[in-house]
This record gives sequence, structure tokens and C-alpha cells, in this order.
Amino acid sequence: YKIGQLYMISKHSHEQSDRGEGVEVVQNEPFEDPHHGNGQFTEKRVYLNSKLPSWARAVVPKIFYVTEKAWNYYPYTITEYTCSFLPKFSIHIETKYEDNKGSNDTIFDNEAKDVEREVCFIDIACDEIPERYYKESEDPKHFKSEKTGRGQLREGWRDSHQPIMCSYKLVTVKFEVWGLQTRVEQFVHKVVRDILLIGHRQAFAWVDEWYDMTMDEVREFERATQEATNKKIGIFPPAISISSIPLLPSSVRSAPSSAPSTPLSTDAPEFLSVPKDRPRKKSAPETLTLPDPEKKATLNLPGMHSSDKPCRPKSE
Repeated sequence: YKIGQLYMISKHSHEQSDRGEGVEVVQNEPFEDPHHGNGQFTEKRVYLNSKLPSWARAVVPKIFYVTEKAWNYYPYTITEYTCSFLPKFSIHIETKYEDNKGSNDTIFDNEAKDVEREVCFIDIACDEIPERYYKESEDPKHFKSEKTGRGQLREGWRDSHQPIMCSYKLVTVKFEVWGLQTRVEQFVHKVVRDILLIGHRQAFAWVDEWYDMTMDEVREFERATQEATNKKIGIFPPAISISSIPLLPSSVRSAPSSAPSTPLSTDAPEFLSVPKDRPRKKSAPETLTLPDPEKKATLNLPGMHSSDKPCRPKSE
């Protein structure tokens, strides 16, 4: 799935980009961390002004983008999102991948021992997605892999399918602006959950496309796709160089104490709202109300591939 993750992120970002809107890749290069070892650092700009709800567009400039920085030391990654004109806004996502069905309830205990968290379980087969984004070919209930024989996933698939894995995500959202904090933090948690559901469904449904790839092949696919995506949204930077050899020793470069995760998509949040006739999980309530803003919130989401059960996330 290390290869599947890279393939899915590149293809998904390209599909969701259009001129002036989408994901621009600014940097993608090897990174060495003294604790986690060799990894890959990426920096992206996510342009999505027109896809924000009206209440959000009223408070942000027209030329608006979010900076995504990710450090990938698979199976441990971290991704951070910030916005230059909103210094008090940030999203921090830690991801750990394990070969189980989401049964490790203590996977993030060392990272957030004293923080209250809310656990959100994501089922790539049975959780509903907006009709706008539904494709039968990407529906795990109907898709069956020709190369692996995996699929079709039915109710209770996590207890019967092998092999199975889970992507655990610890999501922390901060927006320390009086009057908007609760609304924005709750909104972002909902968007992150829905984006992860769509992306991991795609990674499973695209398994025949990436299953036989080598790391060199998926890096070349990533490079070519990123260049095409940059051109698609109207940005023409120098050719992107992706190498698997660290550029500087760990003594010169240091990374955060974690690694990257699934990127924030540019999908319109309003389009990702859940049908009103479907009860929401506790992690993604219908109303934009948040717990005490003083409490730290984190969301835990299950990974894809065969298993989709997140270990516990919480919310702030």
C-alpha cells in the first residue's frame, strides 16, 4: 500500500484539479530524519477559493490557497496544513498503517495521552458518499480486482476478508479566531473525514492499476502526473524532480517528529455533505457545533486497501 498511497494521491489530485483550482506541487524530494530514517518531503499549494461555502468566501481573499507540507516515512507519516493569511489556522494529521482491521485502540496513546478524542470509523464499502462523486467502477461493493481477486466488499467484510489493513489517523484542527472557531473547526473535521472516505475507496478500486508497480515506476508516475496537474490549473513551474536519494544528511535537515498522510483535497465541501436521510457518525455531526474549544480534538480514520477502520481520532 505504500505504492498504492502514492498512486492514489497523485491521480486523485489530478482528477480534482481544474484551471485556477487544484493542487500545485511546489517541492517533492527525499528527506532524512534522525529518528524515522529516509523518507520523502512534499510541499503543495491547494487552491480552493471558489469551492468554499459562501460564509467562508466572505472572510478570505480571492487568491486563496492552503499550504500542505508532508513528511512520509511509511508506515508512519505526518501532514500539516497552514494558511498564510490565517496564522491561527492549522490542520495536523498523523497517520500509522497496520495490518489489522482497526483493532488497535491504543495506537496513538503516546502522541495524545492527556487529550480527549473522538473516534470515527470509516467503512470504504458501506459508508455513503454524495451522488456527485459516485462511480460504480469505484464502488468497493461492486469492484472486484482481476489481479488480486479482492472485492466485492459486503456488510461485515472487515471480519471476513484477508489480507486486511487499516490506516489510523489522528487529526487535530485549530482555528483560534473568536466567533468562528467552533464553526470552522467542526466544518474542517467533516471535510477531512469525507475526503479520506473518497480517497481510500479510490485506492482500493484502483488496485489493479498500481499493484504491479515498483517504487521507481510509481515515482515516475507521480512526477509526470504532478507536472500535468500543475499545467492543468494554469501553473507552469520548472520540471519537478523526484529522487529517491537523500539530498542532505540528517545532521543538516530535520523533520517533525512524525510523517505525512492523506492530502486535503480541493473538493467542494458543500458537495461532500452527507444526505440528510443518513444519520451521521459522531465524528461528523450534521450540525456545526463543536465540543469545548479548549479540548483537543482528533479524528481517527481507517485506512484503505482491505480494511477501513480508524483507530481513534478525537476532536478539539
